[in-house]
Amino acid sequence: MPTKPDAPAALFLFAHQDDEYGVFQTIEDCLRRGRRVACAYLTEGAAGSGPRRNAESLAVLAGMGVDARDIVFAGDGLGIVDGKLPQHMDGAGRWLHDWLAGFGQVELVCVTAWEGGHHDHDALHFLAAHTAQRLGLLPRLRQYSLYNAWQRKAPWFNVLAPLAANGAVERTAIAWDARLRHLGRLLRYPSQWKTWVGLFPFVLWHYLRHGSQQLQPVALERLAQRPHAGPLYYEQRRFYTYEAMRQDMAHWLAR
Repeated sequence: MPTKPDAPAALFLFAHQDDEYGVFQTIEDCLRRGRRVACAYLTEGAAGSGPRRNAESLAVLAGMGVDARDIVFAGDGLGIVDGKLPQHMDGAGRWLHDWLAGFGQVELVCVTAWEGGHHDHDALHFLAAHTAQRLGLLPRLRQYSLYNAWQRKAPWFNVLAPLAANGAVERTAIAWDARLRHLGRLLRYPSQWKTWVGLFPFVLWHYLRHGSQQLQPVALERLAQRPHAGPLYYEQRRFYTYEAMRQDMAHWLAR
């Protein structure tokens, strides 16, 4: 729970350890403005990788200046394994409500985008949107893209590419020295090296070509729509189906 409830806070919600790469610049900007940055992870690593992944993200965020006391690995206590968040939305939703409500002044909340990239990302987005609405925080909620399969055939995907259907993109230019810092941070997740072999070239290209932090607002009505036409990335990888996600969301709403 927060220890300085009167300080303006910027809250960052992650499904997995290393999802923070999508908002490195926003975190830096918030710290520079003197905001209190707090981060929460809603799943633990699969196959016993949790402690190592926690340590990697903790080192990256602490190195940026985030107080270690404000980095919470909620997935550990909730027992939510990587890939299982849609099936644990009841417990995750209750925890998220209590955590968000514990901050006195909330200036910004950032969450993974509704984009069909990873089913955990979409489940977290769904929970954050409804919880923020109930707490009066929806106008301060922003989504950040990580990856999606919009107009891509397997095995290809887009990285850091916001979907137009999610609304106007709020872009912040990233200076060249900051781009280099962020790229260096991507090398500090050795437990996920296989994932980063695929992601790193695309993130590098984004920094070289665009060099911007991209956020979008969040709208509840968007959750009634498929993230995008065609197969979603998590469907291409046979991790989950959109039909199953719809059932999970309906179950949570009907509870």
